[in-house]
Amino acid sequence: MSARHDVCVVGSSNLDLVATAAVLPGPGETVMGRDYAEHPGGKGLNQAVAAARAGARTVFVSAVGDDTAGTGLLAVMHGDGIDTSCVATRAGVPTGRALIGVGDSGENSIIVVPGANATVEVDELPAARVVLAQLEVPLGTVHRAFELARAAGATTVLNPAPAQTLPTELLALCDIVVPNEHEVELLGGVDALFALGARAVVVTEGSRGATLHRGGAGNGAGVHIAPFAVSPVDTTGAGDTFCGSLCARLAAGDDLVDALRWAAAAAALSTTRAGAVPSIPLAAEVDAFVTAAG
Repeated sequence: MSARHDVCVVGSSNLDLVATAAVLPGPGETVMGRDYAEHPGGKGLNQAVAAARAGARTVFVSAVGDDTAGTGLLAVMHGDGIDTSCVATRAGVPTGRALIGVGDSGENSIIVVPGANATVEVDELPAARVVLAQLEVPLGTVHRAFELARAAGATTVLNPAPAQTLPTELLALCDIVVPNEHEVELLGGVDALFALGARAVVVTEGSRGATLHRGGAGNGAGVHIAPFAVSPVDTTGAGDTFCGSLCARLAAGDDLVDALRWAAAAAALSTTRAGAVPSIPLAAEVDAFVTAAG
C-alpha cells in the first residue's frame, strides 16, 4: 500500500523514574537503592523510537501533559525524527510516569501511572504500512485505531501488554499478536488467537528468544527465533525495542522470519545499556551485531 509513513504507533508516553538496587524488594520489604535516574519511556514512545531508529518513517499517536515532563518527551520524539502531529498536549493533566526498580540481575519491576495516556483518542489515523499498539492507552482507542488501519489496508500488530483479558472484537482486528509467555496464556493460547483471525502469533521468551506461530494446518510447533548472546545490564524496554524494530522491518518489506531475527538482535543490544529509550540501538548498530553473530 502507498502511505506517507512506514509505521504508526498508537500508545503511551511516560517519564521513567528508575531506581537500581542489588535486589528487588519482595512484598512488604524495603531495600536500599544505589542509583536513580529519569529517562523518557512508556511502551508507545519506546516502540516509536525503536521503529524510527530502525529506519522507519514513524508517526506517533499519544498524549502528554502541559508539564516539564511532557515538554521533555516531545523533544525526545523530535530528536528521533518522529512525526508528533498526533501527540496531544493536555492542559492540567500530568504526563504519565513509570516507577521502575532494576536489580543487579537486570530484571525489573514497574508501576505505571497513566496520567495523560488515559486521554489518548483516535478520530483519524495517519496513513502507514504498519500500525502498532499496546495496552497503556484506553482499549477503545486501540480498537478504533485497528478498525481504521484495517479499512486502510495496513498491517495491524498488537503487543498485548500490560497483560489483561481482551475483547474478542479487538483480537479479531489483529494481524500479528506479540505477547510474552504469560500474556499468551491469559489470551487463551495460540490456537484461540488464530481462531479469532490472527495471521501470526509471536511469543517472546526473554533470554530464550521467541517463537513464531503461523495460522493454518501443518505448521507444527512454530519457528524458533534464537536469542543473541549478551550480558544484560537492564532489560527495561527490550520487549518494546523488539516490537518497534519488527514493525519497521515489516514495513521495509522483510519476510516475517527475517524481521523477527533483526528485531531479536535489536532487543538483545538494548539490554546491554541502562534505560528504555536511551538503550534502543540505531539500525547500523543492529546490522553490525547481526553480521558479527553470523
